[in-house]
Amino acid sequence: MRNVAVILAGGKGSRMATDVPKQFIVVGGKTIIEHTIRAFDRHAEIDEIAVVAAEEYLPRIREIAERGEYNKVRRFLVGGGERYLSSLAAVRAYCGEECNLLIHDGARPNVSQDIITKCTAALRMSVAVEVAVPVTDTIVELSPDGTIAHIPPRRMLRRAQTPQCFRRSVIALAFKRALANLDFNPTDDISVVSEYMPEVNIRVVEGDRNNIKITYQSDIQLFERLITD
Repeated sequence: MRNVAVILAGGKGSRMATDVPKQFIVVGGKTIIEHTIRAFDRHAEIDEIAVVAAEEYLPRIREIAERGEYNKVRRFLVGGGERYLSSLAAVRAYCGEECNLLIHDGARPNVSQDIITKCTAALRMSVAVEVAVPVTDTIVELSPDGTIAHIPPRRMLRRAQTPQCFRRSVIALAFKRALANLDFNPTDDISVVSEYMPEVNIRVVEGDRNNIKITYQSDIQLFERLITD
């Protein structure tokens, strides 16, 4: 079964306070989106890459992909105003084929080859896979009045990363069920499967603390250190 990397690159980077969207910030001689594309393009088990972005960004992303000779980038898809709409665009784009979709944040440029390998291996046994790392801080759950209601055991908690990976038919059915709910407001793709397809066991593979998401200026500095050390 083919493995398709879906790179979501529609963010405007409003929290970055920069003149350009964060995916076009240059670090180490390449834009952030190029670092992300390159990670999947060079992995032997990735068969195809689709990039999802706002329509006005697609010409520049296409130019970046062509200039870098990333031959696995085959589709450039128009995303929606919400993250889940961009994921849904990719799910629908591959409606004629049963394949594995590895949905990844375009702003996570430091995803390792090892993480991608873990995902593709897990997809041979499972239809839904999450990448996550153990939490290092104590997590508290609050009551409505702002007091602590519960402190879950830290050993059972994980912090989600991407890729989030699915058999296409599974995530498609989860979205179909979810979109019938007027209160549908997902935080990410794995939550759609978790909530609307509880019969599916989601396998968790270990991520990497260096698989950072670029959100703030300090993340740019950290990423620069990671690729130059």
